[in-house]
Amino acid sequence: MDKTLLRNFSIIAHIDHGKSTLADRILELTGAVDIRHKGDQLLDDMELEKERGITIKASMVRLNYFSKKFNKEYILNLIDTPGHVDFTYEVSKSLAACEGAILVVDAGQGIEAQTVGNYYLALENNLHVIPVINKIDLISADVARVKSQVETVLGFKDEEIILASAKEGKGVIEILDRIIETIPSPGGEIGEPLKALIFDCRFDAFKGVVVFVKVIDGQITPRTQLKMFHAGKIYKIEELGVFKDLKYTAVDSLTCGEVGYFTANMRDPREVIIGDTITDPKNPCSEALPGYRKVKPLVFCGIYPVNPADFPELRDAMDKLKLSDASFVFEPENSQSFGTGFRCGFLGLLHMEIVQERLEREYNLNLILTVPNVVYRIKTKDGRLIEVDTPAKLCASQDIDEAQEPYASLLMIVPVDSIEAVCDFTKSRRGMFVSNEYLSEDRVKVIFQIPLSEIIVDFYDRIKSITRGYGSMDYEFKEYLPTKLVKLDILLNGQVCDAFSSLMFKEKATSRAHLLVGKLKELIPRQLFEVAIQAAIGSQILASEKVRPVGKHATSKCSGGDITRKRKLWDIQKKGKKRLKQFGKVEIPQEAFLEVLKI
Repeated sequence: MDKTLLRNFSIIAHIDHGKSTLADRILELTGAVDIRHKGDQLLDDMELEKERGITIKASMVRLNYFSKKFNKEYILNLIDTPGHVDFTYEVSKSLAACEGAILVVDAGQGIEAQTVGNYYLALENNLHVIPVINKIDLISADVARVKSQVETVLGFKDEEIILASAKEGKGVIEILDRIIETIPSPGGEIGEPLKALIFDCRFDAFKGVVVFVKVIDGQITPRTQLKMFHAGKIYKIEELGVFKDLKYTAVDSLTCGEVGYFTANMRDPREVIIGDTITDPKNPCSEALPGYRKVKPLVFCGIYPVNPADFPELRDAMDKLKLSDASFVFEPENSQSFGTGFRCGFLGLLHMEIVQERLEREYNLNLILTVPNVVYRIKTKDGRLIEVDTPAKLCASQDIDEAQEPYASLLMIVPVDSIEAVCDFTKSRRGMFVSNEYLSEDRVKVIFQIPLSEIIVDFYDRIKSITRGYGSMDYEFKEYLPTKLVKLDILLNGQVCDAFSSLMFKEKATSRAHLLVGKLKELIPRQLFEVAIQAAIGSQILASEKVRPVGKHATSKCSGGDITRKRKLWDIQKKGKKRLKQFGKVEIPQEAFLEVLKI
């Protein structure tokens, strides 16, 4: 292959700025999809992606494009990426396989927080960035204002910015020609030892483990044996190909600069490490590729099967899911309430919801999730440093010298008329103001330092409400700082229900306790016995509620006679209820666990 005719590029943007729509138009224009069978979100192949209207998983496709401007046919490898902050990891993986990126900005909304975040992520990977102002056909579009923002905030020149409407197809040919003109062709030497980067992976029901690679040096053929640099295992290729015209297409070779896939004799999905380097065991490369910046999980929660017998199916499902989502981590754990399950790590609450829905839909599982927590650090009095990602790991208060919680740098872009309300709300969540910068007459960038635990649940929704939908945010973990940490337990009839236990800032424990017991009183159905719901820190009860028992008319058959007959039946009923309260099991509906997550 002539490498000068090859381009690898990605599409990056804030959520809902038109990445997937632009990818659809590019696919149609290059003939990758039949115009009679066209649809929306062609690269978003998950049912969940189409339902929510968001991209969850980065998708790759190979295109053939004949440029009339240059009178040549080029091969384009396009990668469509997610826009939500929880899926930044998918973006970083994709950018590692590219030489350039298209940065899409909505002509109505302008530059948002994730626009800035993705732009700097592209610069870190030394990519050439092409700015595109999309949705210029909208009535609400203000092209002059957004163009000024792109020039001022991101530093582009006026002639570099392309105006487009992905929905109507305007400017798409200009974008493709600009890709060919400005994005460099990939480097590498075909005569060098094989060196390739694993940048993605997925599980196919028919092909098994499908590994996506970017060849940096050398070439791969179906006869090549492959060695994982870090794992050390050697594999024989079963199929080598590219994802072309939205389907797997076998090829004779992948040379340096190309992006493709292979399947091999892999029996265990855990053998694949995203970011690993592939080489030829007979002529290995001298050192591994740097890979990409690995992202540590920020939110942890427990996932358990409702039916304990489904544990093996849950374990297999998680192994397969991790192939397509390397940022998802898990390890086995036991719960007094639910038995055996997994402690799972996520990049945010949306990431957690998506993983839960994928496990339930794609693998037909019925699951229970515990209250999410961030990872705290505990310095003990004997000098140890312990990482605590679950309330059960918190040591006794007399052994703690200092507790620390993770803080994040929070970047928000909000309308000027909402800045006071946004700042007041952020300070109520223990945020500390750092700086602000006016991007235009009506938009301002605000930076806060804030505890991560305060923004993982409902913070983004509240910011959207305060700013009437015009606010956006991006955050990045910064450091650990001292805090006052307590463990809040929920007791049902005196027994701790560890699924509802959570770690939190001491001064917020009382208000949280009242919210929890109030919500659980509504959600737990009435039993044959009284259920006492208590929230406690250690032996101190902070809040308490009771669920009244189901009434039973024990004396309904006693229509007359002496009162002692009724008293005898009442005494029997009283003893029975007392025994039920001691040995009866409180039935907690699954909805209760999901509702508690939203408090």
